[in-house]
Amino acid sequence: MVARPDTLTAAELPVVVIVGRPNVGKSTLFNAILGQRKSIVGDEPGITRDRIQGEASYLGRPFELIDTGGIIPNDSEMIPSEILKQARVALERAAHIIFLIDGRTEITGADRDLAKMLRKLGKPVTLAVNKIDATVREGLAHEFYTLGFTDLFAISSEHRIGLDELLDHVTAGMPVRVESEQPAVEQKRIKVAIIGRPNVGKSTLLNALVGEERSIVSPMAGTTRDAVDESLLHEGVEYVFVDTAGIRRKGKTKLMAEKLSVVMARRHIRMANVVVLVLDASEGVLGLDATIAGYAYEEGRALILCVNKWDVSKEKSKKAFTESIRDELKFLEFAPVAFVSAKSGAGVKALFGMIREAFESASKRVTTGELNRFIQMLEFDRDIKVHYMTQASVRPPTFVAFTDKGANLHFSTERFLINQLRKRFGFAGTPIVIKAKRR
Repeated sequence: MVARPDTLTAAELPVVVIVGRPNVGKSTLFNAILGQRKSIVGDEPGITRDRIQGEASYLGRPFELIDTGGIIPNDSEMIPSEILKQARVALERAAHIIFLIDGRTEITGADRDLAKMLRKLGKPVTLAVNKIDATVREGLAHEFYTLGFTDLFAISSEHRIGLDELLDHVTAGMPVRVESEQPAVEQKRIKVAIIGRPNVGKSTLLNALVGEERSIVSPMAGTTRDAVDESLLHEGVEYVFVDTAGIRRKGKTKLMAEKLSVVMARRHIRMANVVVLVLDASEGVLGLDATIAGYAYEEGRALILCVNKWDVSKEKSKKAFTESIRDELKFLEFAPVAFVSAKSGAGVKALFGMIREAFESASKRVTTGELNRFIQMLEFDRDIKVHYMTQASVRPPTFVAFTDKGANLHFSTERFLINQLRKRFGFAGTPIVIKAKRR
């Protein structure tokens, strides 16, 4: 198709919809195509209920991608009404549908019922058989042709196997976006989750952030009924702050409401670009702080350590307090530390720059050429040869090192690589992931 000379608007973008029964990997595929964790991923089925959307692009062909809720079979109705309602809205707009199947299980009745419903729509449907992460499993994908779709692709959303072939087929014929000579400046949007123990001052910090500095503030419905995000425009960047409920220890979360607050706080961590962990200077760093920090680290989130109530702290040396933080939170050596008083507003302004820098670090890409020149300059102590390296993804920055061993890198080698990457390219405020593959 001939490329359109103008830039497509959001309303003109072709729509690609991902559908399938629960726990087949729709949200993982959505995130892999989008290049960020926008949809919630978990082992339990039915996490995604609303439709979640984002703008993606493949080979210059932009499109709107929608992740729908999973089909949950029921005695009287196959699809719960609220999920079906959201799915129908998406399917009506779809230019192409990706029907995702779990390749490690047999075809279920729910799969067949959904296939029947999709065929009635009369729209292009591509069958993606997911979780085919080994060559020996590729043969298992062919049995899914019995669902009645001619276009079938074996993929692994988690390991990004087969996605290029799938996207090349799905986007074939879609218009190519041609950038204008003077492209419009895209406004950055950073979603920030404020997390921490109860009563450390999270809500006070949120009020300080969106109060005095406010130029544009609008309530925006969050992912839960009781969550409202605060949107703030500061120096050309839109910050969306989410104040989460205080996270308690599992043994102390006896009430269902408290248990739900923990679940939702962890959900907001997954949805965030940057996490601000609030510590109480008057109490020091506690074990629960480390547990909560671990949630953000496990999700690969960029992170800021915010020491609140510094004005009432008995410890007056920032250097000494920072050293105690590093001792207790050794796995967060990359995270910058801010000392603030949310109540008085002291030090709060500095958070904006720190959040922006952490976001940019987590979003940074390094070319393969730069990485190869970087690798050639390194001297490895251990008996291993790293032939070359490439960056696989961002948020967090993830690199694949091709070695002569092929197994996981030794801890010391991995740490050495991460430290050298930070020294050479920055990456302040974000974890770095290294994966090893045999050349």
